[in-house]
Amino acid sequence: MNTLAHAGPGPWILFFPLVWAAVVVGIVTVARRAGWRQGRPWRDSGPDERSPIALLGHRFAAGEIDEDEYWRRLTVLEEQFGRAADSKGRRT
Repeated sequence: MNTLAHAGPGPWILFFPLVWAAVVVGIVTVARRAGWRQGRPWRDSGPDERSPIALLGHRFAAGEIDEDEYWRRLTVLEEQFGRAADSKGRRT
């Protein structure tokens, strides 16, 4: 005769959610690392801090160049890198 009464699933019930959590974390980690190598589709990186336009902005903010020189160089860079102004002079 069995003297042990069946009292529920026992401590093994905690094992299965941990396994599924590890699987989900593993899939997300692999997907993010694969995406990181292909141009970061998971995050919006915003403007590149090493772009010429950003460097020009940093130089202007640091006082290395004056406002006239900043605008002259910015118009040249925008023509070269594609951020053009519309017909009313606003930047798109």
